[in-house]
Amino acid sequence: MNKVILVGRLAQDPEVRYTASGKAVASFNLAVNRFSSGQGQNNADFIPIVAWEKLAETCGNNISKGQRILVEGRLQIRSYEANDGHKRRVAEVVAQSIEFLERKQSTGNKEADAVLDSMGKDIYPDEEIPF
Repeated sequence: MNKVILVGRLAQDPEVRYTASGKAVASFNLAVNRFSSGQGQNNADFIPIVAWEKLAETCGNNISKGQRILVEGRLQIRSYEANDGHKRRVAEVVAQSIEFLERKQSTGNKEADAVLDSMGKDIYPDEEIPF
């Protein structure tokens, strides 16, 4: 079984490109904390993430640098030939689902931000559900 689950922060905004056949592909690095027991401090691993098609477009439109997300996917190791003629290998996580753990930062529009901030504020006891 090849399954990877990561929680971290985006190291940069996702880069969305399109293949010749029109498929969207997004790539970004996810900074994931790694606790070092010997030093008593946290270090970060920067893990390359690749998302395809609708998920790629969703990432490009909804997440940005510094935002905390959860990525579920599979580890992929691929080889390619670099411009200098040498063979290279790269390990990356191919995302199958992404959960946004924080909302995107301010839109710059005060009215839109006020609506977003008010969402989810009304919490009703089970017996007082308003529908």
